[in-house]
Amino acid sequence: MTATTEWRDTRPPTNDPHRIGRGAGGGGGDRVTGHGAGGPADKRTVVGFGFWIFLLSDIVMFSAIFATYAVIEGATDGGPTARQLFDIDNAWVETVCLLFSSFTCGLATIAAERRSAVWTQVFLLATGLLGAVFLALELREFIDLIGRGAGPQRSAFLSGFFTLVGCHGLHVTAGLLWLGTMMAQVWTRGFKPNIARRLMCFSLFWHALDIIWVALFTIVYLFGVR
Repeated sequence: MTATTEWRDTRPPTNDPHRIGRGAGGGGGDRVTGHGAGGPADKRTVVGFGFWIFLLSDIVMFSAIFATYAVIEGATDGGPTARQLFDIDNAWVETVCLLFSSFTCGLATIAAERRSAVWTQVFLLATGLLGAVFLALELREFIDLIGRGAGPQRSAFLSGFFTLVGCHGLHVTAGLLWLGTMMAQVWTRGFKPNIARRLMCFSLFWHALDIIWVALFTIVYLFGVR
C-alpha cells in the first residue's frame, strides 16, 4: 500500500504583483477591497483629493477663457485698447488685497488646526474683508468702463475681458458666501471633523483663486498696458 502525502507550497512569498490575493511585493494587499497593506486612506485625504480634481477642472475652464482672450485681445473694432482703458494702479491694489487675503486665509487654517475658535474667526473675517474690498474695486472698474462706452458689447476684446475678469469675480463672490457660511458653522458647531474638512476645501479654493488672479493680472493688465 502506497502512502500518499499532502503537498504544501512552502515557497516564500514572491514579489510578483500579479499573484491573486496579493499586492505588489507580497505585502498582503487585498485585491477585493482595493485596500493596500496600510489600509484605506482617511476621509480628509479622500475629500482633499476629490476637491483638487474639482479645482483642476476649474483651472481647465479658466485656461480656455485665457486662450480665447489671448486670441481676441487685438480685436478692438476701432474701439479703445487695453492701454487706453486699464488703470494699472487700481489693478495693483486689487492684487495686494487678494494676496493678503490668501495670507490671512492660511493663518485661519493654522488657527483651526490648533482649535483656536477666536483666531480662526478673526483671520476668516480679515480674509472676507480683503476679498470684499477686491470685489468692490473690480465692480467699480466695470461700472467705470461701461460708463465710458467700453462695455462688453463694444468689441470682441472687451467681451473677452469682461468674461475673464467677471468669471473670476463670480468665483470670489461664491468664495465670500462660502466663507460666511464657514464662519457661522465654526461659531455654532466648533471644529468637528466635517467642519475641518470644509475649511480645508475652502482654503484650497481661495488659494486657487489667488493663483488665477496672478496669471490674470499679468496677462490682462501688465501685458495690456505695456
